Order: sequence, then structure tokens, then C-alpha cells
Amino acid sequence: MTVPTSSFAPTPASPLPLKRPAWRDLLHASVVVSALGYFVDIYDLVLFSIVRKPSLLALGVTPDRLLAEGVWLINMQMGGMLIGGLLWGILGDKRGRVSVLFGSILLYSIANILNAFVSSVEAYAVLRLLAGIGLAGELGAAVTLVSESLKKEHRGYATGIVAGVGVSGAIAAGLVAEALDWKMAYIVGGLLGLALLLLRMRMLESPLFSAQVSPPRERGNFFMLWNHAGRCKRYLASILVGVPIWFVIGVLVTFAPEITQELGATASVSAAQGIMWAYGGLVLGDLGSGFLSQALGSRRRVLFGFLSGLTATMLVYLFSTGQSPAYYLGLCFVLGVFAGYWAVFVTIAAEQFGTNLRSTVATTVPNFVRGLLVPMTLAFQALRAPFGLRMAALTVGLVAVTIAFIAARFLPETYGKDLNFLEVS
Repeated sequence: MTVPTSSFAPTPASPLPLKRPAWRDLLHASVVVSALGYFVDIYDLVLFSIVRKPSLLALGVTPDRLLAEGVWLINMQMGGMLIGGLLWGILGDKRGRVSVLFGSILLYSIANILNAFVSSVEAYAVLRLLAGIGLAGELGAAVTLVSESLKKEHRGYATGIVAGVGVSGAIAAGLVAEALDWKMAYIVGGLLGLALLLLRMRMLESPLFSAQVSPPRERGNFFMLWNHAGRCKRYLASILVGVPIWFVIGVLVTFAPEITQELGATASVSAAQGIMWAYGGLVLGDLGSGFLSQALGSRRRVLFGFLSGLTATMLVYLFSTGQSPAYYLGLCFVLGVFAGYWAVFVTIAAEQFGTNLRSTVATTVPNFVRGLLVPMTLAFQALRAPFGLRMAALTVGLVAVTIAFIAARFLPETYGKDLNFLEVS
């Protein structure tokens, strides 16, 4: 059940002048700093996938164990993001969006610096868990803050810019990892995060959060998402619709060296290059999906279009044999473009729920999606032995996109929705 905020207190004044040009709205401090914050977040998030092989080899892992140990470590990171999603999401609704942005970036910055000094796989796993907890808070708090600080006519543009600029952090991670060794790459990421804290000091709290007068027990109450059939259905659908995005990044791209080798690639495909090309596509996809949702006046139409493109490209990727590395990297780029409905997916989640639960939803939804990479990678690994890498990836991928299409049908259109309302039990 939802009610307008005005039933509790007068509607807060718009934080921006009514005649302010759109381009000036998009230079709002919350947009600029959130975009830079997500840039650093993504740099640190994908860095392990890029330096997986050299870092594990340096720790004494044998080549035949690289895939298994890599799956375990990325699952530790994603498990941390599940924990962090709940922690930061609830804190964002109870204590404010800006406080989450401070706490999360401090944790993952320190954890990533410490990654450079690990001496065992076990220590590496603990630090990936802690980094995952920290990384979980950035996107949800940023999208919530931006959505609540800008006029509804510009939300899609703003969240598209945040996501588009943010995912380019993966390209930076790839370039840094190729120029420096894996230890220095981790240190650079941590220092970038600590430097970002200085910019965060200038950020103001969301006007909608500051004005709400909902009872404290209903702020960030995770259980409220499950005690009402309509909320529960929207919440689950919001999570499941994003599953194919992380299947693409966490399986098809992260393990591109092994998958393309089985497909008969004419030369080895670099994981770092796969990540860079995929995230280059994600930059275009996130900007495009956000802007298209505004131009078409619909989030759902963009969602279905990008899901269809992702499914088709996945099939081309897995049924292309004996091709050059450039060909497979090109497909990684196209996969990234269609996986770029991430901006629209998170925006839809934020727009569906009231101010007292918005941070909880916007932070937990993308992190539950990332966390679902754990069962996907476990299923991929289990199917690998009897069926081979290609059929394992195809099976898991088809299940992921089928679930996403079904879930998308249960999501209401949220384009232009007024976010000045609360959820009540």
C-alpha cells in the first residue's frame, strides 16, 4: 500500500527552479558526484575479473585450478554484495542517502588497497568479501539520491548519465591493469575512492528524505516488502529482470578466455580486453537506455527491446566457432550494449517504491542480482564437466533470460511517476 507524502505533511518544495534548463539539471551536484562515485565503484568491482589470472598465479595457484579458484573468489565478492545490499539499503532509508555513500566507499577503498598485500587465497577471499560489502552501497544510494533530487522529466537522463559514466570505470580498470601489475591496480582503485570522499563532503541530502515524516519503524523496514502481495510481486520482479546482465558480465565475459578456447578461437582472448570491450558497450547501452526511456516515454518498452537484443547476441556468441579474438571481443561489446539496460532496470526499481523504502529497494535489488551470479556460476561449473563450457553457458543463459522476460511482464510502467509518496504497512 502506498500513500502520498502529503497525507502526512505538506509536499516539499521542488529542489530546483521550474524554468531551469534540462542541461543544468544534469549538472546538478548529485548527478556529477554520483557518476564519479559509480565510476570508482565499477573500477573496483570488475578489477578482480581482470586480474584474476595474474593475481592467482602470483599466489601459487596452478593453471588447472584458476577457473575453480576464480569462481570461489568472485562468489565471495558477490556474497559480500548481498550482505552489503541489505546493510546499506536499510541504513539509507533510516539515516540518509549521503551517509551510505560515505560509509560504503570508505570500506571498499580500504579493502581494495589491502588486496595488494595478500599472501594467500584465503586472505584474498576475505578481502573480496569485505570489498563486496562496501561496493554494494554505491549504486542504489546514488540512483535514489539523483531520482529524488531532480525533476521527474529528467530522471531517466540523469540515471543514464550516472550509469554510463560509472561503467566506464571498467575500461579504466582494464587500462590500468595492462599498464601496471595487479597489486598497483588495486592500490590505484583504493586511492581513487579515498580521493572521492573529499567531493562527497559537498553533497546535500535528498529533499524528499529530509521532508518525510513516516514513522521510524517504517523507514527501511525490509519486511514491509514481503507483507503486501503487490509490493512483494513488484520487488521480486525488479530483481529477476536484471539477472541476464550479470550472467553476461560474470560468465560470458569473465570466462571468455576459457569459453572461446572451447569454441576454437584462432588465438587466446584476454579477460582484460573482454571486460574493456563489454563495458565499453555498457557505457553506450546505459546512456542509450536511459535516454531512450525518456524519448519514448516508457521504461518497459526499452527493457523488452534490450532483453531481446541481449538474447540474440548471446546465441550468436555461443554458436560462433573458429573465429578470431577480434570477432569475440566485438560480440563482447554488443553484449555490453544490450546488457546496458542496467540504468533503466535500477531506475524502475527506485521509482516503484515510496521514499521510506526507496533506498532499501534501489540498493538491495541490484545487489541481489549480483548475488544471483553465485548460483549461476555454480550451475555453470556443475554443467561444465558433463556438457562442456558452451552448453553449460547456453543452458544457464537461457534460463536467465526466460526468467527476466517473465518478470518484466509484472513490472508496471514508471515513466514520469511522482516519487513524493510513502509505503505504509
